Amino acid sequence: MRFFIELAYNGKYFFGWQIQKKVNTVEEKLEYCLSKLLKTSINIVGAGRTDKGVHAKQMFAHFDSEKEIKNNFVDRLNIFLPKSIKVFNIFPVKNNLHARFDAIKRTYKYYLTREKNPFYQDFSWYCFYSLNVHKMNIASKKLMEYNDFSSFCKKRTDEKENNICHIYHASWSEKNNVLCFTIEANRFLRSMVRAIIGTLIDVGRNKISIDEFIKIIELKNSNFYKFIVPAHGLFLTQILYPEDIFYEKKN
Repeated sequence: MRFFIELAYNGKYFFGWQIQKKVNTVEEKLEYCLSKLLKTSINIVGAGRTDKGVHAKQMFAHFDSEKEIKNNFVDRLNIFLPKSIKVFNIFPVKNNLHARFDAIKRTYKYYLTREKNPFYQDFSWYCFYSLNVHKMNIASKKLMEYNDFSSFCKKRTDEKENNICHIYHASWSEKNNVLCFTIEANRFLRSMVRAIIGTLIDVGRNKISIDEFIKIIELKNSNFYKFIVPAHGLFLTQILYPEDIFYEKKN
């Protein structure tokens, strides 16, 4: 039987989502704890692979198990997991449902502060540059006119990339000296969001023009972006699926 698991995590303590040798990852911790509690080997498949230091307010993954998931299982799992991970829900889904490939929209938010604040430092980037947010918003809207984002993809050597993404929304907002960039798309490439933000920061600093930003997109070459913002300000905030793929509407 296939189950979906909904969780959140503080990325500060992990070398990303995906299991890697000799480092702490979210996937490894989750698989270990599930396997111990269910007393069988569990393999999980995440809806995405966040980079080292990136946080998630909402992440989904799926796993298969013939063991019964009792009502108190989530509470037991949360006790067993490190304090940097919280599971909200585990629920049965159709057997062919895939956490990654059946997601229809993902939302990321990036936070940067205009003033130094020790209480924000783990979850936002302190940006001391003077920024033209109006120009950054104009450039952000240009993203929705394109679908090939090869220019903002950190290349992998072990696989052929599909660099087509459909961006539904991209904008900057500001409140109490905190800037927030929100971007929604059907999918994202490796380090794409942070590369886009870094390039938009260059627009805001007047290091490049809006026309030059457009040119970078159109070149479809990752050698032309110069700056990737730090990971600790980035949050995966929402993943959406079609409602009719679930056996029962989750709470």
